[in-house]
Amino acid sequence: MWSVECGVWSEECGVFCYTIPIAPICSINSISHIILKQKEENKTTKHKAIMKTTTKKVIMTTMMLLMAVMLWAQGNPVHFTVSQKQVSDTEIDVIFKGKIAAGWHVYAPNIPADGPIPATITTEKSEGVKAMGKLKAQGKEIKEYDQIFGMQLRYFENNVTFVQRYKITGKTYNVKGYLEYGACNDTGCMPPTSVEFAYKGNGPADAPEATEETTADEAAADTAAAVAQVPADTAAVDTAAIGGDSNLWKPVIDKLQAYQEGGTTSHSLWYILMMGFVGGLLAVLMPCIWPIIPMTVSFFLKRNKDKAKGIRDAVTYGVSIIVIYVLLGFLITLISGGNGLNSLSTNAVFNIIIFLVLVVFAVSFFGWFELELPSKWTNSVDNKASATSGLVSIFLMAFTLVLVSFSCTAPIIGLLLAEFSTLGNIAAPAVGMLGFSVALALPFTLFAMFPAWLKSAPKSGSWMNTLKVTLGFVELAFSLKFLSVADLAYGWHILDRETFLALWIAIFFLLGLYLIGKLKFQSDVMMGESKPMPVPCVMMGLVSFAFAIYMVPGLWGAPCKAVGAFAPPVNTQDFNLNTNEIKPKYTSYEEGMAAAAAQGKPVMIDFTGFGCVNCRKMEAAVWTDPRVADKLNNDYILISLYVDDKQPLAQPIEVTVNGQKRTLRTVGDKWSYLQQSKFGALAQPYYVTLDADGNPLSRPFSYKEDIDDYLHFLQEGLDNYKSKDSKAE
Repeated sequence: MWSVECGVWSEECGVFCYTIPIAPICSINSISHIILKQKEENKTTKHKAIMKTTTKKVIMTTMMLLMAVMLWAQGNPVHFTVSQKQVSDTEIDVIFKGKIAAGWHVYAPNIPADGPIPATITTEKSEGVKAMGKLKAQGKEIKEYDQIFGMQLRYFENNVTFVQRYKITGKTYNVKGYLEYGACNDTGCMPPTSVEFAYKGNGPADAPEATEETTADEAAADTAAAVAQVPADTAAVDTAAIGGDSNLWKPVIDKLQAYQEGGTTSHSLWYILMMGFVGGLLAVLMPCIWPIIPMTVSFFLKRNKDKAKGIRDAVTYGVSIIVIYVLLGFLITLISGGNGLNSLSTNAVFNIIIFLVLVVFAVSFFGWFELELPSKWTNSVDNKASATSGLVSIFLMAFTLVLVSFSCTAPIIGLLLAEFSTLGNIAAPAVGMLGFSVALALPFTLFAMFPAWLKSAPKSGSWMNTLKVTLGFVELAFSLKFLSVADLAYGWHILDRETFLALWIAIFFLLGLYLIGKLKFQSDVMMGESKPMPVPCVMMGLVSFAFAIYMVPGLWGAPCKAVGAFAPPVNTQDFNLNTNEIKPKYTSYEEGMAAAAAQGKPVMIDFTGFGCVNCRKMEAAVWTDPRVADKLNNDYILISLYVDDKQPLAQPIEVTVNGQKRTLRTVGDKWSYLQQSKFGALAQPYYVTLDADGNPLSRPFSYKEDIDDYLHFLQEGLDNYKSKDSKAE
């Protein structure tokens, strides 16, 4: 049943007056009847419950096993098995069969030196054998031109087999060596990984005695071709630090986890809560909600002779609104999964969908069409509200308000949820919707407690339409941010930085024209609005003009810090007068830490690689930002450690990692071991801030082209470093 009861404030409804559902007071169902019926149903479903419990146990056990397998696979994305095959009396094959996890790929042999890590084989010992030809790959090879490296790359997905053939030259043979390969996915790369092999056997009876091959064979030459040029200051290697006696090599994995689980999350949750609250306040002022506040409050106060009970009903109404929206937030989290929001934030398809949805919402706010849910949904809830009473009736009234106000709240909620998805926090949707719903429910409760405030509240009018159209411009501007993410992912180059800024300049210039009354929409004409725009609108129009002018220098490369978190990176700009290159001060861990202690500065370690694709993307997209460059150049001692550095150590070092022995042969092996043993990580890029004693100052940071988040990561390290210094004094 639909009815309107505006009470003493009916004249305030104006042209924006909406009908609201009001449940009759006398419609009461028999609760005892429901309880008896429920007991009967419980008897018939007891057996089903037992079966469901057993089924759940089986499902849970299976899921736990699957999760264990998934975690194992994530820690080891590529697994090789090695075997020997006798091809003939004088030839053997050493075969490496690899299984590659979904989303990962292994690079093929014979990739030029300036590219990523190719598959290579090194023969360390060859008595009575000699390598024949180069390492060969078997499998479905994928060829793709990479703009970062400026070359065509070849790699394998799912599975690959590498084969090295050896010719037997002695009565017996003894061959020993290792395969080295590089593996990457869309977000990071593993350090160069080796698979060792050692085989002995008998050759032809008439062959000479086995001797050690002293000349460089073709397989070794293949490896040498892939050696990257190494900066001179990486030649000095302190192998004594590998022993673990130094505090600089002491593991800090627990401390890093404490930072990840601590204050940063709390801060971001407060930020999310406030974002939701501001969005809720804007929704309250929409023409779908503001006019019905006095009607709803009047209904609660008039239907109860006891004023206190009327206030309790209004509070219950507000709490019901909060519960509904928080449940919506939980539903979004359940649908996306624990890590879903974090992965969705960088998913190109998801960002394209969000872009299109926000454009539709913006056009709706401009008055081109009205977003409405199917009327049968609202009528169904209204009928149920009419057939019940008490708390259930009030809850259904709140649910009907949610449905009726969909055309005004959906664009705001859509923008908020889209923004929450980029924060990578599993609690973001629920916390954001809590803030939104509290702001939405607050007026209903406060006006019920203090009804006199309604007389001084702003009356419904054309100002609500102005606010609605203004939010339409904001929605349209923010939609471009999500299109930019997809554009960067696919490399379309349809929304480079200057194009993005040009569109924002146009949008905010038009918003300024609208706010000063020089631009009209159909909804303004239907309102018959011909009066001059009020002073607040004109002032906001001037602010919009100023913001548009502020962004103009960005077309030539100016930083435009106010929009740095939304615009594409500076490296996408075709014409850029602002050049700011970042070069690491040190490429040796020990030397860099000593310099940090001498200069009294914190350290930012960059675990990278000459062949790391995503490392180059981060340097091009994030490090080029003037704010990031300033902090890295002036506030930190930047140490870049290349895990694929082929400079040989003075002598090989044998270490134990997770119970397995590993031989460190190069400087890159040393830095890879440092990353794994001290920080518990393997993939690159990997960034961590430290004090001069090797203690972490903030959470680690990996591949994520988010300038604003990277700045927060750097600032968190600086703040904690200064805090430690002040306590030490």
